[in-house]
Amino acid sequence: SCITLIIAATKIMALSLIARRFRIASSFQIGPSRIFARSTCGKSIDRITKQTLTQRSFSNKISSMGSSIETNESIEKIKRTKVKQIFEGDEKILGEEVIVKGWVRTKRSQKSFTFLEINDGSNLKGLQAVIGEDISSFNETGKITTGCSVALRGVVKESPGKGQKYELSVSEVRLIGECPKDYPLQKKRHSQEFLRGIAHLRPRTNTIAAVSRVRSALAYSTHKFFQESGFQFIQTPIITGSDCEGAGEMFRVTTLPLNALPLNDRKGIDFQKDFFGKPAFLTVSGQLSAEAYACALGDVYTFGPTFRAENSQTTRHLAEFQMIEPEMAFADLFDAMENAEMFVKMVVSHVLENCADEMKFFCEFYNKELLNRLRELVSEPFARVKYEEAVDLLQNEIKKDPSKWAFPDVTFGSDLQTEHERWLAEKHFGKATFVFNYPREIKAFYMRDNSDRKTVAAMDLLVPGVGELIGGSQREERGDKLEEKIREFALNVEDYWWYMDLRKYGSVPHAGYGLGFERLVCYVTGIENIREAVAFPRYAKSAEF
Repeated sequence: SCITLIIAATKIMALSLIARRFRIASSFQIGPSRIFARSTCGKSIDRITKQTLTQRSFSNKISSMGSSIETNESIEKIKRTKVKQIFEGDEKILGEEVIVKGWVRTKRSQKSFTFLEINDGSNLKGLQAVIGEDISSFNETGKITTGCSVALRGVVKESPGKGQKYELSVSEVRLIGECPKDYPLQKKRHSQEFLRGIAHLRPRTNTIAAVSRVRSALAYSTHKFFQESGFQFIQTPIITGSDCEGAGEMFRVTTLPLNALPLNDRKGIDFQKDFFGKPAFLTVSGQLSAEAYACALGDVYTFGPTFRAENSQTTRHLAEFQMIEPEMAFADLFDAMENAEMFVKMVVSHVLENCADEMKFFCEFYNKELLNRLRELVSEPFARVKYEEAVDLLQNEIKKDPSKWAFPDVTFGSDLQTEHERWLAEKHFGKATFVFNYPREIKAFYMRDNSDRKTVAAMDLLVPGVGELIGGSQREERGDKLEEKIREFALNVEDYWWYMDLRKYGSVPHAGYGLGFERLVCYVTGIENIREAVAFPRYAKSAEF
């Protein structure tokens, strides 16, 4: 114990010398955690956590107690405080000296003051910075224009202006990156179509930045939900030799020379000479691979890129998108519906709790009813209706005035259109609604046949404002039935030999569903065009950036 105390005393003396050298207040802080000493015998005497004690640590950190650090190091290299941290701080932050780094949204100059609005991407709102002519670096403000990147040192003060809690009284300003006058994001409204043409800059706009933060929150809560529910996260292949949906709308992957394709004896393309020795494609779903792992690990989920070569220019389709696909062993269709309802409610609740400013923004500028709609979704149980009953409801409604419908012909076997889905969810049930037991002819080969031989154990989740959000089913676990359906859908049984093996060796009832992540982003934000729900959208005739 005595030796330990001597070592501790030596360390404390060394720390004191370093502190005096850099003129740091006696109560100092390194990184996010304090350095402290305890003299209790037999216990830890000192502890330094999360950040190594180095000379750089002292010169880079501004004391959280309000005392400034004198340093020769450039302001551009000092660790910054994010705007969101300032706005979320309580009154203790008043009087603190901080470094803020970001991009200039607006600039307003008066005789003896310059006002900047700084946004660093962490928050919807920008921070107002007040720069007086008495500071030594005031001349830097003459070079600052909209779009510039800057570093500002200053003290947080209560703002006298309306609609802003705090502002920064600047003592030092540094221009990091200049921005010429041809910067396309000047202070005016731009159409989303225009912004897609400058997708590398559009994250600096309020809409795309807010969408990105909500998207990040949805991704985080997705993993949180499944991890806390006992699911294992797996990464399924992007390159595949099988068509999960049987639709044939797949991107081909090949290394064969397109100007001199090798031919076989039948004058067809000789894929044996291709990289994989067989036709290969970008996957449309990770479901089949996820089923293999569900039949070993129990409950699994995938969350990754999928692709569809659908030549569509609608606001609901992308060629590249992210899919969330859970698979549950020893589960049926109703287990899948229950899990899907819990998942959607959890991720929406997370966004409402953690992205309040962004959601107010979307409600104000995109959909006045958005917050009410999402709060009702979280609080109300989802409705459930069989497909056959849903068709009857639609037929009775359409009879009243067929001219109001773009697709008035709805019969058993019809693939429900968006207008049908939205009427069911918005008008008839007035809430999120599961439609289940669809006709087997309009669903995929892997869905389990019901005993009536007319329908399969499939479901779609319809939500107000969007229509279909989730599609799922109980999988066909009976080997003989599955082989029949593969042949019925004109697919090659040999391509699915491993999928058939899952039914041969210890087959179990299992179910799952898929959710297009970008469609979820659209639903939660109220954004109508799915091309704004992804950073760099890929669709027909567009693969920029």
